[in-house]
Amino acid sequence: MSVTNDEIADRLREIYQLMQLAGENRFRAIAFDRAAQTIESLNEDISNYIENDSLTDIKGIGNSIAEDIKSYAQTGTIEVLDSLRERIPEGIIKWLDISGLGPKNIAKIHDQLGISELEELKEACKDGRVASLDGLGEKSAQKILKSIEWMEQFDERCRLDEATEIAEPMYDFLKDQKGVEDIEIAGSLRRSKETIGDVDILIGANEKHISNLFDAFVNHELVVEVLGRGETKSSIRTGNGRQVDLRIVKPEQFPAALMYFTGSKEHNVVLRQRARERGLSLNEYGLFQLDDNGDTDFDQPIDYNSETDIYEELDLHFVPPELREDRGEIEFYESHESLNLVTEDDIRGVLHAHSTYSDGKFSIREMAQACIDRGYEYLGMSDHSQTAAYAGGLSIDEIKQQWKEIDELNKEFDDNGINFKIFKGIESDILSDGSLDYEDEVLEGFDFVIASVHNGLDMSRDKMMTRFRNAIKNPYTDIVGHPTGRLLLQRDGSDLDMNELIELAAEHNTAIEINANPRRLDLDWRHGNKAKEVDLMSSINPDAHRKKGIDYISYGVRIARKGKFEKERILNTKTTEQLIDWFQNHR
Repeated sequence: MSVTNDEIADRLREIYQLMQLAGENRFRAIAFDRAAQTIESLNEDISNYIENDSLTDIKGIGNSIAEDIKSYAQTGTIEVLDSLRERIPEGIIKWLDISGLGPKNIAKIHDQLGISELEELKEACKDGRVASLDGLGEKSAQKILKSIEWMEQFDERCRLDEATEIAEPMYDFLKDQKGVEDIEIAGSLRRSKETIGDVDILIGANEKHISNLFDAFVNHELVVEVLGRGETKSSIRTGNGRQVDLRIVKPEQFPAALMYFTGSKEHNVVLRQRARERGLSLNEYGLFQLDDNGDTDFDQPIDYNSETDIYEELDLHFVPPELREDRGEIEFYESHESLNLVTEDDIRGVLHAHSTYSDGKFSIREMAQACIDRGYEYLGMSDHSQTAAYAGGLSIDEIKQQWKEIDELNKEFDDNGINFKIFKGIESDILSDGSLDYEDEVLEGFDFVIASVHNGLDMSRDKMMTRFRNAIKNPYTDIVGHPTGRLLLQRDGSDLDMNELIELAAEHNTAIEINANPRRLDLDWRHGNKAKEVDLMSSINPDAHRKKGIDYISYGVRIARKGKFEKERILNTKTTEQLIDWFQNHR
């Protein structure tokens, strides 16, 4: 049977989840999770490895998991997965999302109470059955019940922007507290993941300040519930249902703790192994010598002042937090001092924005002024095309009217010595056969064209791939917009072979945008290795429908960095003149 990378990754991750609940060997379970992540970010179709019997050539895929993958490709089944499914009811997998209820307690509740549905768990918490279990008690039962209520009210994860809006005011408040010597946002938010679970903040402070710092934290105005308070960690919940964890360590422990609590766990595993290979032990408390028995000798710490120092002890250059996912960054930073990752300061202009001509909220002049106020050099207007009637798509007469207005505004800027240009663009719908939304003679009049899919997102893979292939090959397609069409935590994207489309786009010198709207963040950063391999061009586009939407660019930059995009491969780091040349040469 034909299988996809995502399909195999989903099966392997299901094995990982079920193994946790079954109490299987932790390291064996983690191997399935790591294999799933590896296959998700693979630059080639997994079927090629299966056909060539070369699965073990993939880092992290051993003989056993390779056999499981081949079994699934041949029969649609994996013996270990079928066995786990028979043992573990589907309902309790959802329990893994309950804050504070780990796999061991899940198994205990399921085995001893014989329940497997969320509603049954709620009842058991209310009627005292959970509280009667050894090691749990009434306090635990009430915490579980409260967590279920929050989980049902809010998604267990939130978007990057939502997490940032929680973390930044808390960070700003805590950094000014007495005794704080170091402070950073850690966890998946520091790594710029597109969705975030808990928000993690780390502080370096001496012991005499810890109690007062936790007092300030749990009494912050955002706090609606204190989930726990200990000697080194406290957890709260905010009014929008998000959990924030604050950890406090000694100042001398801060760099190692920051590295550990930033993660990812996969990146940390590799670092700890590198440390052992060099006679060292790395953990959240620091870097130490190993004793003669191979144990951590806490009496022999290695001096360091920063994460950079720790990386150097492991024969690595500093790895930016966004890249710490064990997706090739270790090998790269063994021999390279840095990767010229794009920064916000590199962005010179805005492409992909909407005005009142279609479904934007502000006029072209107002959107241009908002760009000027932010120090940008240009604005690429890209209102919707005629097929997008629901979004006020432009008729040919409206296009001509818009072009006239843009010409007048550009002349006005030039006459007043304002170094700013508005580009004439369009977000053309990609029709079902892959053609664009206007005749060639109309498309030729635009400075640039963004080609996007807005309907028929659930087409079969074969049909959708044909649709995108035709659009990418069209000489008037300069940029492919939000390629998968996903909406984070709302809907999955289209079924596409992104590796093939990235190769095709690079071949035709067509850019694929990183849509910076935090609801999209599409192109997915996991395709960054492939994009780098084939030298794909991208553009960090806010898809702004209002003036504030221009600021989404900051989220797009974070995803671009996570996807290993250098400044040189981002269109809107070019000057106005360079961008004009690029558009003209592309045609």
